[in-house]
Amino acid sequence: MGARKAKHGLPLTIFFTIVSILYVYPIVLVIINSFKKKAYISRVPFEIPTDNMFVGLENYIRGIEQTDLISAFGWSIFITVFSVAAIILFCSMTAWYISRVNTKVTKVIYMLCLFAMVVPFQMEMYTLSKIANMLKMGNPWGIIVIYLGFGAGLSIFMFTGFMKSIPLEIEEAAMIDGCTPLQTFFRVVMPISKPTCVTVIILQAMWIWNDYLLPSLVLDQKKYKTIPMAVQYLKGGYGSVDMGAMMGTLVIAIVPIIIFYLFCQKYIIEGVVAGAVKG
Repeated sequence: MGARKAKHGLPLTIFFTIVSILYVYPIVLVIINSFKKKAYISRVPFEIPTDNMFVGLENYIRGIEQTDLISAFGWSIFITVFSVAAIILFCSMTAWYISRVNTKVTKVIYMLCLFAMVVPFQMEMYTLSKIANMLKMGNPWGIIVIYLGFGAGLSIFMFTGFMKSIPLEIEEAAMIDGCTPLQTFFRVVMPISKPTCVTVIILQAMWIWNDYLLPSLVLDQKKYKTIPMAVQYLKGGYGSVDMGAMMGTLVIAIVPIIIFYLFCQKYIIEGVVAGAVKG
């Protein structure tokens, strides 16, 4: 039996290794080309830069100067951090209420959250941009509220599944000791929900940091730009693109979120499995 598993396991290992390389290779290609002269990026994109091709950090410096990347980086951090914080706070409290109060209202709220997960963004982006413009939400604080709405479906679904698995006796013991409902939530429920919190933080942070379409529809682009929006400003007239500067800015854009993901990835499977115990 062990030999049979080994025979089947080796081809699967090779297959997943090849697939992993194929997924990682585009990122490696961007990093390699970010150190090349513009002429060589389109001419020999797959070659490692040699003495004639190598330009050092010139592409990075030019990309930062042309796109005002420092300002875009700051706005991306601001929007991502506060959007994720709002999603964690409000969605976890909503999920706790849904999992502990069994009424028709809570069931309807939960079903609406599930429905929000399956509605394509393209169906609502026109009306969303119109309403956001009417309510003067074309600023970082306004888009944080919008991200809270779009991130609520998946987040509430994951939090609800996990919180249904928390024994009620733990919360009852806390209330007997004198905790108010809010103290019970923040001192008992939230610490227990740490795996799900970390998983939601990773998923939502990666989505918000890399999102281009929603900020471009909502934000006032004359005042506020996120990193994905700033990268688009490297395009010139008649479709011309400064590929060197674009490669440099892309590397700067993806490195922070990759580091963040690698630092927190061990919590993803734990949180997903914990949130799937009960639904």
